[in-house]
Amino acid sequence: QKRKKAMSDSIKNVEEKNGVVVISTNGYFNNIAGDAVLEVFNKKMESGSTKFLIDMSDSKVVNSIGVSILIEIIEKLQGVDGKMAFTNLAGIVEKTFNIMGITKYCEVYESIDAGVEKLA
Repeated sequence: QKRKKAMSDSIKNVEEKNGVVVISTNGYFNNIAGDAVLEVFNKKMESGSTKFLIDMSDSKVVNSIGVSILIEIIEKLQGVDGKMAFTNLAGIVEKTFNIMGITKYCEVYESIDAGVEKLA
């Protein structure tokens, strides 16, 4: 019961487009949101997905725990030659990602469509 709630609060939508898993987050990207994304990621990776696009249009703030979970996902993807990218980042989120080094490993795209096109 509890797991379902975390999912619906932190993740707005999960869909696959051209083999790219698009995860749309919702609200403050903290440990709870990070765990929700990690859960989706693990499930999708188990079934063979290696390309992920995180749409953060509704997440205007991230914290270090949320970011560290994203880094964990990036590391797992590197092991399978996978890719993760982001779209619709608020300025402050993009700055945080730059500071934390995430943008060295992940592209940032203007829109979901642009991200899917590049990743697919």
